[in-house]
Amino acid sequence: MRKIDSLLAEYAVSHQTKFNKAIHYICVPAIFFSIIGLLASIPTYGLFDVFKDSWVSPFIHFGTGLIIFGLIYYLRLSVSLFIGMLIFSILVLYGIYTIDNLNLAPLWLIMLVIFAVSWIFQFIGHKHEGKKPSFLKDLQFLMIGPAWTLSHLYDYVGLKF
Repeated sequence: MRKIDSLLAEYAVSHQTKFNKAIHYICVPAIFFSIIGLLASIPTYGLFDVFKDSWVSPFIHFGTGLIIFGLIYYLRLSVSLFIGMLIFSILVLYGIYTIDNLNLAPLWLIMLVIFAVSWIFQFIGHKHEGKKPSFLKDLQFLMIGPAWTLSHLYDYVGLKF
């Protein structure tokens, strides 16, 4: 059995009820989004000035750094899931850029609210299921959550991973 298959199977053990799955399908991407947004909110103090006059400038921040490390992890597990996470990560970066440009509130505040609300719902889902979140057993499952969610989307549309 491939490593990704065993990790997804182990993650799935604490995600069996329709209610908990539905919450995770929404909240796992929202948590990913909010973490990248929180990291994007950290001032860089000119650290990335080499990109200052480039079109990529708004997308170069600490959140992008985490995405790069995450993508390397996903690539080691599955090329297909890597491609899906790459596409999702690009959408996340663009979404954060768009929200930041709306100037509704400080970006960090918006992301903190999304993060907190998403985790509250995650714990409600696990309380309903009667099982602890997988990451309490192994922190690696914080990275498997997005892959698990994406694997369900792949199954739905008939893609192999």
